[in-house]
Amino acid sequence: MRAAPRHSAGILDLTVGREDKKLLQDFLADSLKLSRRSAKAIIDGRHVWVQKKCVWIARFELKTGDKIEIPSHVVKAAKAQSKTPVRNDSEVKQEKRHIRVLWQDENYLVCDKPSGLVSCDDPKSVESLLRVQENQPNLEAVHRLDRDTTGCLMFAKRHAGLEKAIEIFKTHKVQKTYHAIVASVFKFAHTRINSPLDGQNALSDVAREAVGEDASLLRVKIETGRTNQIRRHLASIRAPILGDRVFGMKSARDPRLMQVPRQMLHASTLSMPNPMGQKGDAISVHAPLPADFRAALRLFGMAKNDRKPRNPSKKPQLKEKRGKF
Repeated sequence: MRAAPRHSAGILDLTVGREDKKLLQDFLADSLKLSRRSAKAIIDGRHVWVQKKCVWIARFELKTGDKIEIPSHVVKAAKAQSKTPVRNDSEVKQEKRHIRVLWQDENYLVCDKPSGLVSCDDPKSVESLLRVQENQPNLEAVHRLDRDTTGCLMFAKRHAGLEKAIEIFKTHKVQKTYHAIVASVFKFAHTRINSPLDGQNALSDVAREAVGEDASLLRVKIETGRTNQIRRHLASIRAPILGDRVFGMKSARDPRLMQVPRQMLHASTLSMPNPMGQKGDAISVHAPLPADFRAALRLFGMAKNDRKPRNPSKKPQLKEKRGKF
C-alpha cells in the first residue's frame, strides 16, 4: 500500500497494493490505523471514493491499483474520535447537543435543525433532545427534514396543537423556502418543476440566486411535501444537490465534490397561520445558512464577495417547463 501526499484540495489519496487487504473496511482500518468500527463509520457516511465513484459498502472488493480518496478532515476526525477514551453514561448525557430555538410561543416551537440528526422517533433525534433541553416532555414534530438537511423545523408542545398544525400543513397555507447548492451552472432564472413523485402530484418552484464555478445557488419553494421532493426534482433536471450521495452524483472527477460533507439543502424560512392563535396571527421564522453551507459557497466561488455581477443585456428569459420538468 502506498499513501500519496495529501491533495491540495484536502483529499487523502491511497492506492491499493498487491499485498493489501481487498475488502474496503479492512483496507481502510489497516491503512489509516483505525478500528474496523471507525472505518465503517467513514464508509457509512459516504465519504469514500474508489476510482472517482462514491462507495458505501463496507465489504466492497477492491482491486490492486485502485485509487481511494477520502476528505482529509474526515480521516482526521475519525482518528481523533478513536483516541477519545470510553466514557460512562453520565458523561455522555452531559454532552448532549444543544439545539438552537429560533422562535416559540405557548403552543409551538421552531428550531434550527442541525445536520446529522433525524427529526423524530429516535432517542438521539432533534425531538428527543429538545424535550429535555426545553423541559417539554410532550413535544412532537409537526413535519420532518432529512437527517442531513438543516434549518426550520416545527414542533407542537401539546398533542392538540399538533393536530391543528397538521390540518394547516394539509392546505396550501404553509410557505417553506429552501436554499440548495447544485452541481450545475443553472441556466434558468426561474423554472417550475411539475413532475409526479410516487404517483402523487409534486410541485417545486426554483429560482437562481447565484452562479459560481461549476455550481449554482438556488432558492426553492415547494407547494407539496413529497418524500425527498427537492432532491429528486433537482436531480431529475440534471442539477443534483452537492453532497447528495443518494439522488445526486455517484462519481466525481472534481476533488471539490469530495469535500462537501453532506447534501447542501437548507430550510431557510417557514411561514404559516398560527394554528392556535387568533385570526390573523402568523408564524414567520428564518434560519441563517449554516457554516458548512457557507463554506461550500466559498469553495465554488459563490461567497457574497465572489459573486459576479449579472450582465443586464444578457438576462436569461423566465422559463417554465411543465411536461418535461
